[in-house]
Amino acid sequence: MTERKKVVLAYSGGLDTSVMLHWLRYEQGFDVVCLTADVGQGEELSGLREKAMSSGACGIHIVDLRETFVRDYVFPAVMANAVYEGYYLLGTSLARPPIAKAMVECAIQEGAFAISHGSTGKGNDQVRFELGAYALKPDIQVIAPWRTWKYKSRTDLIEYCRQHDIPITATAEKPYSTDRNLLHISFEGGILEDPWRAPPADMFRLTVDPRHAPDEPEEVDIGFVDGIPVSVNGEVLGPVALLEKCNALGGKHGVGRVDIVENRYVGIKSRGVYETPGGTLLYHAHRAVESLVLDREVMSMRDGLVPQYTRMIYNGYWFSPEMTHLTSFMRSIQQGVTGVARLSLYKGNCAVTGRKARNSLYNPEYSTFEADRVYNQADADGFIKLNALRLKLSTYRDQAMLAHPTPAVAEEVAELRKSYIE
Repeated sequence: MTERKKVVLAYSGGLDTSVMLHWLRYEQGFDVVCLTADVGQGEELSGLREKAMSSGACGIHIVDLRETFVRDYVFPAVMANAVYEGYYLLGTSLARPPIAKAMVECAIQEGAFAISHGSTGKGNDQVRFELGAYALKPDIQVIAPWRTWKYKSRTDLIEYCRQHDIPITATAEKPYSTDRNLLHISFEGGILEDPWRAPPADMFRLTVDPRHAPDEPEEVDIGFVDGIPVSVNGEVLGPVALLEKCNALGGKHGVGRVDIVENRYVGIKSRGVYETPGGTLLYHAHRAVESLVLDREVMSMRDGLVPQYTRMIYNGYWFSPEMTHLTSFMRSIQQGVTGVARLSLYKGNCAVTGRKARNSLYNPEYSTFEADRVYNQADADGFIKLNALRLKLSTYRDQAMLAHPTPAVAEEVAELRKSYIE
């Protein structure tokens, strides 16, 4: 009897992967090992083992990745102030590399020839999972059902589940997709595909409606050591506990909601709604502390690299050579970014109200508007004139060319005028 080939399926127990487990096992003839990565889904993990085994899986690994997810992926992004297209704090994007790594490790352990995932052929996650897998195990094979099977929509999958008695929670009336981890929860698809339509008020899970948040602001102190968050209100916490604490504080005050239309890697624009309460607090607090410590030109150089860094995360290049080098740079400039930022949380807003750092470059003796003994204001005259020199020379040149144009310039201007008139 021929031994059946084994596939590792990234399994959430949701609509897509529930169908895929059945499809891989009974229609494609593979033994399916499910891999469920715990990155902070909470109650969503309840009953998954029983559901997977009763649905045809030959085994299931539920791997706790919460600590490594926050420590090795979320915190480096915080250190780099990584925000995609001005708003998105990369909650889903950052969770995919550790999951891809866990899938490859499971495939090696189980002797599986391939991995499989529930990402669609239109989305970013297919790229993130597969680039990560190929980078870590170049000979791995990938089965992406959405790119090969006959089903075209989640409505088709709901019908498939009905025909095969597969228990699911998605319905045709509420088909939007969610993805939750310790950093955020995302919502997309279904009723959210109309970018003019407001999200349903009862959709949000991590944050209260800002209108219903407490009527009094709350101050929160967040401490950093070398750019890494280490404490909340003076209490030193581990990575998971710290992010959970920030989530609770931000969520209580309705902080961290974002509704955007973003550019997917495949070229499609997509509307996404996100709740990232704790990540929003960490982003603002970190910027506040490093504003005291980082040299102006170092900060400018880093800020110039942030769009590229975030695109690399968003597009799935976490395990690329360029990411290795850029992450090393981001870490190196955070040495000494140690201090505390004070935030005021109030009805969806997160405002910095104070910051302090032992390695601060901020010196009130120099920055004061009162009398001082360390800064000679007359020095600014030469400084300004030297910086204005290139501007003056540029203007002199342009004026000379207009007053006494060379024959070539005059001929070119005449041709342009003629073309414009015609």
